[in-house]
Amino acid sequence: MFVALLAAATLGLTAWMGAMAGLQPFFGIVLPYAATLIFLAGFIRRVFIWGKSPVPFRIPTVGGQQRSLERIRQNRLDAPYTPLETVCRMVLEVLTFRSLFRNSASRLTEERGLVQWSSKWLWGFALLFHYSFLLIFLRHFRFFLEPVPACLQALETLDGIFQIGVPRFYLSEALLGAALLFLIGRRLRGWLSHISRAADFFPLFLILGLAGSGICLRYFDKTDITSVKVYIMGLTRLHPEIAGEAGPMLYLHLAFLSALLIYFPFSKLMHMGGIFLSPTRNLPNNSRGTRHLNPWNAPSPYRGYKEYEDEFREVMAAAGLPLEKKPEAHA
Repeated sequence: MFVALLAAATLGLTAWMGAMAGLQPFFGIVLPYAATLIFLAGFIRRVFIWGKSPVPFRIPTVGGQQRSLERIRQNRLDAPYTPLETVCRMVLEVLTFRSLFRNSASRLTEERGLVQWSSKWLWGFALLFHYSFLLIFLRHFRFFLEPVPACLQALETLDGIFQIGVPRFYLSEALLGAALLFLIGRRLRGWLSHISRAADFFPLFLILGLAGSGICLRYFDKTDITSVKVYIMGLTRLHPEIAGEAGPMLYLHLAFLSALLIYFPFSKLMHMGGIFLSPTRNLPNNSRGTRHLNPWNAPSPYRGYKEYEDEFREVMAAAGLPLEKKPEAHA
């Protein structure tokens, strides 16, 4: 954990000192462009590698009764048989983390042995984290579009329905912070702390730094939103200009975002794209009704018993084995 925390803190300190030293063009133009290119190239490469990987067996993981006899009720969502049922399962998995909802905790006790119970905390905070992050991501599109679409304005109004002070307080920011603290704290206690590595903490600290610097930009640093929007729209139109009114906090925010984009294709965060290519999720469980042929297998010559007997008829006759056709010498 300390290695990951030190790396994230070093990144933030470097960006802050660099902005103070006049390196705004690097942290505001070069680094965001480079991070975007690395993210897109790395993401596409990983998806391409996964897409061309052979799947020799049909290996969907199931959590219910598969299709069998007519009198036995099938669980269509946990053991899908048709492509439509598989799509429904994938939709629920992506939008509601259905498999994580069934997460159970276990503990070995002296009195009762192995004890298992339902554990919904991880599922709940995972939903809070992902949907809060998605909401904040969508809200930031107002910096890229002019005029701002009505749907984004409605989303922003809904997120800031609990208006407290000026500027408006967004509920997603508080929920994202609470979810991040839970996910970090979860890895600091119990047996999970013994198997957690720096690669597990580093993206959490990057996102925490990204969210924290964004909150500081909104509530404490009081950055000029108009100049920031002009700067971001210049980046998207490939005519970048440094935001003259922005302080070092903006470049700290961009540094955390760029680091997250660079790190994304090489980390566990790639589960965002990998879940759609996982054969344990995207294949129907119909191996009993449909023969699965691996399309990557090289063509192989097969011969039946007739050809086998034609080749070894004399040897089989000498051994006294039954034959469908006797050898010509004995005919």
